[in-house]
Amino acid sequence: EATLDLAERRRIRSAIRELQRQELERDEEALASKRFRPERGSHRQDDKENWPRSRRLEEEQQAALATLSRQLEAITDVEELTKLLRAAGEYEERKLIRAAIRKLRAEEIEGEAPSLR
Repeated sequence: EATLDLAERRRIRSAIRELQRQELERDEEALASKRFRPERGSHRQDDKENWPRSRRLEEEQQAALATLSRQLEAITDVEELTKLLRAAGEYEERKLIRAAIRKLRAEEIEGEAPSLR
């Protein structure tokens, strides 16, 4: 605003745009580095004393889920599965129970379908 020379104004505006572009690029790089930074999943390397314990707990959880899956296959009552679902606390347990409920309902629908025809 202080200068009347149009060429100088263009250079100033161009320099301002360039600075803004560089600032945007820096912001985008900072966001990208935060977004794609590895999570603290590498804490296993930092905390090697607890690693075998967490590994053992993970294996125990997988075994418990396999047992639950076998138990769910034996249950044929949606009401019973719904009670189990309400009592379950872990996400993976709830996921298995919901899948079992869906399977039973699908089987019920398939069983009713021929009688409707």
